[in-house]
Amino acid sequence: MNKKSALIAGATGLVGNELLQHLIHSQNYEKIYALVRRPLEVKHPNLVEVICDFERLEDVEQYFTVDDVFCTLGTIIKKAKTKEAMYRIDVEYPIAMAELAKKKGATHFLIVSSFNADKNSRIWYQRMKGELEEKLKKIPYEAMSIFQPSLLLGKRDEFRFFEKIAIGVVRGLSSIFGSQLRSRMGVDAKTVAAAMYLVAQKESKGIRTYSVGDMEDIQKSNPLPPSL
Repeated sequence: MNKKSALIAGATGLVGNELLQHLIHSQNYEKIYALVRRPLEVKHPNLVEVICDFERLEDVEQYFTVDDVFCTLGTIIKKAKTKEAMYRIDVEYPIAMAELAKKKGATHFLIVSSFNADKNSRIWYQRMKGELEEKLKKIPYEAMSIFQPSLLLGKRDEFRFFEKIAIGVVRGLSSIFGSQLRSRMGVDAKTVAAAMYLVAQKESKGIRTYSVGDMEDIQKSNPLPPSL
C-alpha cells in the first residue's frame, strides 16, 4: 500500500496533540506537515513544522499537496478577546485551509466541530460551528468527516477555571449515573483523536458527521496502541 501524506492544524491543542502522535507513529503516513504559529516540542523524522501566518496560507501552499487534512483549530473567547477574532480562528481559517488543500489535490478533510452545531441556533457558539459546517460542505471533497464532540476532557497546558469546574461536574455525574451520561456531556480528547485517525484510514466517500457515540464506538472496535 502506498503511504499517504497529511496536513494538520491545531497540533498544540488538546485533540491535535493526541492526533499528531498517532500520525507520526503511523505506518500509513510518510510525511506529516504541521501548521503552527510557534515551534512544536515534538520532533520526528516524518514531521515537518510549517511555521506560518494563518492570514497568509498562500505563502506555504506548497505544503498543502497532501492526501488527508486534519483541522483541530479552535479557541475560547477569553483568549480570542472578541467574537470576531474567535470566528476568524474557528471558521475562516478552517475554510481557507479546506479550499487551498482541495485546490492542491487533497481528498479527505477531517475537522473537529461541536456537539449541537446548528447555523440557526440562538446560541452563538453553536451557530458559529453550524456556519462552519455549512461552508465546508460546499467544498467538493471526495470525503469530508465532521466530528462533533461535547466538552473535551483531558489535561491542558493552560488553566481554564470554568471548564475545570464543568469537567469536575461531568466526572462526578458519570460516577453516579454511568458512562452514558458522561458521553453526552463530555468526551476524552484521546477518543476524538483516535476516531479521527481511524476514520482517515477508511475508504470514505461523501460527507459524514460523527457524534460522541460514534467516536466511542470507532475507538472500541479498532483499539489503537497508546499514542505516547
